[in-house]
Amino acid sequence: MTSMLNDPFQRLNLDREVLSVSQLNSRARLLLEDVFAQVWVEGEISNLARPASGHVYFTLKDKNAQVRCALFRQNALRVRQALRDGLAVKVRGKVSLFEGRGDYQLILDSLEPAGDGALRLAFEALKEKLSAEGLFAADNKRALPAHPQRIGIVSSPTGAVIRDIISVFARRAPHVELTLVPTAVQGREATAQIVRALQLADRGSFDALILARGGGSLEDLWCFNEEAVARAVAACQTPIISAVGHETDVSIADFVADVRAPTPSAAAELLAPSSADIRQRLEGLRQRLLLRMRERLQRERANLDGLTRRLRHPGERLQQQAQRVDDLEQRLLRAIDRRLCAGQERLARLDTRLGAQHPGRALAMLRQRLEHLSARMPRAMQERLTSRRQQLQGLAQTLNAISPLATLSRGYSILIDEHGQAIRAASQTQPGQRLKARLGEGELQVRVEDNHLEPVTLPLL
Repeated sequence: MTSMLNDPFQRLNLDREVLSVSQLNSRARLLLEDVFAQVWVEGEISNLARPASGHVYFTLKDKNAQVRCALFRQNALRVRQALRDGLAVKVRGKVSLFEGRGDYQLILDSLEPAGDGALRLAFEALKEKLSAEGLFAADNKRALPAHPQRIGIVSSPTGAVIRDIISVFARRAPHVELTLVPTAVQGREATAQIVRALQLADRGSFDALILARGGGSLEDLWCFNEEAVARAVAACQTPIISAVGHETDVSIADFVADVRAPTPSAAAELLAPSSADIRQRLEGLRQRLLLRMRERLQRERANLDGLTRRLRHPGERLQQQAQRVDDLEQRLLRAIDRRLCAGQERLARLDTRLGAQHPGRALAMLRQRLEHLSARMPRAMQERLTSRRQQLQGLAQTLNAISPLATLSRGYSILIDEHGQAIRAASQTQPGQRLKARLGEGELQVRVEDNHLEPVTLPLL
């Protein structure tokens, strides 16, 4: 076992030692980490992933191959630049194997931008910022004039750029007036000079402007990636062509300008179309028009032939319609017969149900009940009258027992004043007052001699 750890890649035994998958992956990992203990690899980031653990996983690729990379949390915290898909980087680490899946990968301990990475990061940051502000929007782009007369050139007065532009105009459009607005195109002072030159050229009543510079490294062209230059280009009211560097060079000014030209000569050709080119283009358009016309005629002829073959005599359509009418008529008759049969069956069922529910039976039962009730009514009325008569006699007896007339018949009387009110106390009378006394039989007129409410005084002799 110790010898295997010291030399995990010793040759297999002659008796065909069989390894498990885990053993194979373990030996492969040790081999890779031993041979590639530390390597630098350059490539482009893709499939970037940042799980909650803080580790960073991505694929490092070039145009022909790719390899998985793992940047664990403690090393990822030391990376200053923002990682994103498409970023070119240099990474350092060891080649290893993730035994669980058998995946070949790089375990990284360092990461830095590749080549001009720092400038490229600044370039991308400014590009994203200005794009978010809408400076690259197609709606802000102005069309170039079809036949310019005065053109301003913002470029260095020395070098091959201005000579190439003048040469193109001299050959293709010598009548166009060219004006150079000189500026530095490289170095510390270049940014401020380019801004001033653009402002001056924009006030010069030119039909179009060309912002031009020859090729160079990213550092040489960096003044055209400055935010001040980009905003100066965006502020120009005159249509402007950006022709900075070679065809593969791209600057922020290219995105902001109305048109980007791959080279300064190409920018000049955009504004100086030659008469020969125009005639050649017209001839090309004429040939294309004739070709399109022939193709259209062929299509229409083929379409007409197809329609001719599809065209049928009206008699055939009429026969087909007549056959369809006959078919619909037969279907209608069959549908009517089925409907009539269904209606007759339903009528028979309803007739049977109606016979079972004839009203004569109910009338006979109601008539029998009426006769029974008619016979019960006289008896019930007689019984009710007898009961009420007995009740009346009982009430009469009770009333007679409590009637004042019964009291009067026993020798009592009731005194009534002139208002018809019964006298219940002596205080209701006055001496000399006439009252009516009602007896059990008849009435008497009486007069109050004394109600004994006042003391009697006798005269003294």
